[in-house]
Amino acid sequence: MNKNLILILMLFGFISVEKTSAQKRPNIIIMMSDDQGYGDIGGHGNPYLKTPNMEKIGKEGVEMTHFFSYPNCSASRAALLTGRYPYRTGVTAVTQVDHFMHTTETTIAEVLSENGYKTGIFGKWHLGDNAPMRPTDQGFQEALVHKGGGIGQAAGPAGNTYFDPILEHNNVSTKYKGYCDDIFTDAALDFMSKKDGKPFFTYLATNLPHFPLQVPDERAAPFRKMGLHEDNALTYGMIDNIDYNVGRVLSKLKELGIEDNTIVIFLSDNGPRTRRTKNDHYPGRWVANLRGTKTSVYDAGIRVPFYVKWPGKIRPKNKTATMGAIIDLFPTLLDAAKVASPKNRKIDGTSLLPLWTKNDTESLQERDFVVQMHYGPTPFKYMHFSLRTPKYKLVSPHDSPHGIVHQPTDFELKNVVKNLELYDVENDPSERINIAKEHPSIVNEMLSRYENWFDEVTEERDARGIQKIYLGNKIQPHVNLSRFDWGGPRVISRFDYGGPRVVEDNQLGYWQVKTEEGVYNVSYDLPILENGGVAHLKYGKVHLKLPLNKNQKRIVFKNVKLPKGEGNFHAYIKADRLPVGPLFVDVVRLDL
Repeated sequence: MNKNLILILMLFGFISVEKTSAQKRPNIIIMMSDDQGYGDIGGHGNPYLKTPNMEKIGKEGVEMTHFFSYPNCSASRAALLTGRYPYRTGVTAVTQVDHFMHTTETTIAEVLSENGYKTGIFGKWHLGDNAPMRPTDQGFQEALVHKGGGIGQAAGPAGNTYFDPILEHNNVSTKYKGYCDDIFTDAALDFMSKKDGKPFFTYLATNLPHFPLQVPDERAAPFRKMGLHEDNALTYGMIDNIDYNVGRVLSKLKELGIEDNTIVIFLSDNGPRTRRTKNDHYPGRWVANLRGTKTSVYDAGIRVPFYVKWPGKIRPKNKTATMGAIIDLFPTLLDAAKVASPKNRKIDGTSLLPLWTKNDTESLQERDFVVQMHYGPTPFKYMHFSLRTPKYKLVSPHDSPHGIVHQPTDFELKNVVKNLELYDVENDPSERINIAKEHPSIVNEMLSRYENWFDEVTEERDARGIQKIYLGNKIQPHVNLSRFDWGGPRVISRFDYGGPRVVEDNQLGYWQVKTEEGVYNVSYDLPILENGGVAHLKYGKVHLKLPLNKNQKRIVFKNVKLPKGEGNFHAYIKADRLPVGPLFVDVVRLDL
C-alpha cells in the first residue's frame, strides 16, 4: 500500500496501528479444574469416565503426559499466576494465613493487563479474600469468584452451596441462580464475547470436582447405574459437567470466529481428594496406576492432566512425555504474547513454547521441579517434599502433612533423611521400587540440591513476612474477616461444609492486619451461646468489652477508634474460662 495512502487512512481513523497490533496477539484461555486427578480422564484408561472435550484440546494440539503441579490448591494457583515457586510468594498451604499471596507479587494478569489485554477470572481464586490480595488487586479487570478454598467453607457465607450460590462479582456479594460451574462458564463466555478490539486472558478456574460433592442428579445418575461407589458417581458427574462446559467454551470460540488466534489450555491443580491421610484413594477410584492423592508428593498428587492447542502454531495430535511444570505457564504465555517478563522478579519457570511449536526439548532435558507442602505459616526443611527430574525422583513422604505445624526434633529429622525414598520414575512411574539404598550418591546429590532450593525460596518469603489484611483502606472500607483466614496456636482446619458452624466452636484465632487510623463499627456473628458471656475486641492498646445474652446472634462495637499500624486483631468471646472465636467479623470504616 502507498505510504501516503496509509497516512491518510490513519489520519481519518480507518487504520489504528496500536489496535491492529493488539489484535494480532493471541487470546489466552486457561481452564483449570479442582482436585481432578491424572486418572480422571477417559483417555488415561479410566473405564467409566468419558472426557471428549478436554481430550479434544490435546487432539487439536499437544498433550503433555508428564506435567506437574503442586499437591494443593493455593500453591498451584500462586505458581501458575506468577511463574514462581509458591514459597517465594508467601503461599504454603490452603487455610489460615498459609494461602495469602503477597501483594507485591506480579501476576500474569497484571502483566497482560498492562500490555493491552482485558483480563477476567471466573471461579476459584484462593489466594486471599480481602484487600490487597483479591483478584481485582492483582490484575484482573473482571472477577466472579467464590470465597476461600471452596463453596461451603469457613470463608462463608454460611450455608452456601453449589446450587444458587452467593458469589463475589467484582468484590460485591451477589446471589446467583443455577449450578456454580455453569454460572462461572456463562460469565466467562460473556466476557470473551464482548468485542472491544482487545485480546483477552480468561482464567476459568472451576471449583469442581472439589468437595463437597454436589452435582445435578442427572450428571451422577449414569455412574450410579454402573454400580460405582457414591463418592465416585458424584465426582465423575462433576467432571462430566466440567467437560460439558469445556465444550461450550470451544464452541463459542468457533462461533466468534477467533479459534485460530486463541491459545486454549486445560489442566488440573492437583491430584484427587479423599481422606485426610492423603496417601490412599477412593474405593474403586481410577488413578492410572499412580501412587498417592491430593497433598501427597507422590505422582498422583502432583501429576495432572494437561492439554494445549493454538491452531496454526501447534501441530495437532502431538503427545510429549517431556516434563513440564505449572511454573512454566507464566513465561510460556508471555513468550507467546510477545510480552517481556518482569525484570525485578526471579521467574522459576521455563518457556514451553519451543516444545509446543517446534518440539524443541533441549532446554527441558535437565531440570528439577521441587514440591513441598505442610500446614502452618512456617515451612520446615526436609519435611514432606519431592525433587523430581525427568529420570529420578527423591521423596520425603508424610502420611499426614496437615500435622506438620511444629519444628521437628533432631531425632525426627535424622530419621526422615535416613529414610528418604528414590525412584526411577522413567521405568517405575508407580513409585513402587525404592532404590535409595542402591544409589546413596544420587540421594545425597539430589538432597543437596533440595537444601539449596529450600534456603533460597524460604529466605525470600521470610524477608517479606506474612501478607497483612488491610482494614480501613479506601479500596475496601468494609472487610469481612472469617475463620478461614485467622492464625494462632488454637486454630484448626476442619470444615463442616454447608453448615453455619464451619469450624469447631472451641477454637480461637486472630487476624494479622494493617489498619488506617479511623472510626469503625466492628460486628461479630456469634456461635451458639448457651449461657451468655462477654465479647472482647483487642488491637494494640485498644481493649473493649460488651456483655452477651443467652442465644444472642450478633454484637456490634460502635464508633471504635483504631490507630494506624500493623498487628494482630483479636475478636473473641468469653462464655467460660476458655475464650472462643466468632464465626465472622465485619469491620466497617465510618469516616471515609
